[in-house]
Amino acid sequence: MSTQQTIETRLTERFSPVHLEIVDDSARHAGHPGAAGGGGHFLVTLVSADFEGMPRVQRHRAVYQELDGLMGGAIHALGLKTWTPAEWESR
Repeated sequence: MSTQQTIETRLTERFSPVHLEIVDDSARHAGHPGAAGGGGHFLVTLVSADFEGMPRVQRHRAVYQELDGLMGGAIHALGLKTWTPAEWESR
C-alpha cells in the first residue's frame, strides 16, 4: 500500500469524511533534504463533522495523531486544510 493510500485509509476510518482529497506533492520537492530520505510531501483537504466545535489547531493535532508513525518517516511534510461540512459548503 502506498503512503497516499495509507493516509486515505487512516483518515477515512477515523473521520468518516464528507470530502477527502490527498495530493502527493513530492515530485515538486525533489532534491529537498526530506525527499532524499524518502519522506513524501502531501497536501490534505479533509471535511468532517468530527471537526464541529474544534479550533483549527485541535483539528490538525487530531489528524497528526491519526498519522502517528508516518510523520518523520513516510511523510516528511503535510499541508492540512480541515473543514466542517458547513464551512466547506459556505466557502
